[in-house]
Amino acid sequence: MLRLRQICLVAEKLAPIVDDLSDVLGLEVCYRDPVVAKYGLENALLPIGRDFLEVVAPVEQNTAAGRYLERRGGDGGYIVILQSNDAGRRNERYPSLNVRIANHMDYGDFLGNQLHPKDTGGCMLEVDRQAGDVVDGDWHPAGSDWERHVRTNRTAAMTGCTLQGQAPEALAKRWADILERPAAQEDGAYRIPLDNGDIRVVPPQDDRGDGMIEIDLKTTDKVAILAAAKARDLPASGESVTICGVNFNLL
Repeated sequence: MLRLRQICLVAEKLAPIVDDLSDVLGLEVCYRDPVVAKYGLENALLPIGRDFLEVVAPVEQNTAAGRYLERRGGDGGYIVILQSNDAGRRNERYPSLNVRIANHMDYGDFLGNQLHPKDTGGCMLEVDRQAGDVVDGDWHPAGSDWERHVRTNRTAAMTGCTLQGQAPEALAKRWADILERPAAQEDGAYRIPLDNGDIRVVPPQDDRGDGMIEIDLKTTDKVAILAAAKARDLPASGESVTICGVNFNLL
């Protein structure tokens, strides 16, 4: 199993972004994790179907998230978080790939590793295992009551994300090697398949440097999403809206 289960965004201020995501995409906060305070952050998680969108924001000086905001010139994509049923075996491979673990997490029912972005390129990559290995089941970072907050009247699921890189072929190969999935070139992009979507790697689309630039959403009411984005004066086209420095492709 290798599934896109969560994407983390980083923002200078948490509340305005959470309000945008809630009002435009029809989402509801399910959990705020007190553990992130030890990293100098505050956060909010919002379920999208059975997957999750997280937003973090610095509340202290000199945090990794704060430095990332400075490096990329503002809000944007931060971490791609995958669910795997063989995280232990994967952990044993990382040294042979010269990939360092930036942060190890073990909560008993949940084992996770955030990989060092200097070793992966693109953005931070995290591969986690949840006890039981149930597809679309429990997810420790979202708390125990998240299912009650699922709202699908506008947005049903996340199906992928896009990274931009100065050397897209090398970046795609690096992620493909780490994830043990092929990277196929299609229509000017490199596509790495996951069980429930894909990760794409493209040449730079702006001058903000390497990073996550798009998230794909399966929608149930695109018209309502676009109307809400317009009401909040957010950038939008007929097929996407921009929130927290990331383009949400409306599928």
